[in-house]
Amino acid sequence: MAIYTKTGDKGETSLANGQRVPKTDVRIEAYGTVDELNSWIGLLRAEILHAENDVRLSDVQLEWIQNKLFNLGAELSEAPGEWIIVDDVKRLEEWIDAMQEVTPKQHAFVLPMGSEMVAKCHVCRTICRRAERRMIESEAKAVSLQFVNRLSDYLFVLSRYISFKNGEEECVWKK
Repeated sequence: MAIYTKTGDKGETSLANGQRVPKTDVRIEAYGTVDELNSWIGLLRAEILHAENDVRLSDVQLEWIQNKLFNLGAELSEAPGEWIIVDDVKRLEEWIDAMQEVTPKQHAFVLPMGSEMVAKCHVCRTICRRAERRMIESEAKAVSLQFVNRLSDYLFVLSRYISFKNGEEECVWKK
């Protein structure tokens, strides 16, 4: 099977429902940003797999998230079906709560920095926020918006969890 189709050479692409749209369409921008996020999460996972402590448990969660992001891309490309459900949002909330039980209470804004692994969490978080904004423009389903909103929260808490597990001191914002 050839990887190239030549059907996009003039700046158009097809949605999953067969509709041809410009590559600048808000739906393409939305699922393109979700795809970018998925790639960055893959980079984060590559580093987590080589970690020497229990942050490796996060890899199972991130693999699940990557699969859900593919589902979200399918939904944003207008593939028929139910791709993101309320239970997906609840699962993220459970993971957030579990990590927050372990990490110290947050008393200030945290600067997006730290070890390379922590910094990658923050890059993923900011791309996730952009994906959310693009999804709002594309009139995505409410549950999918909730999922992405919760995912950015998860990525922030994951950055704090990794910092804590690695014995790193968080750098807080100073006015």
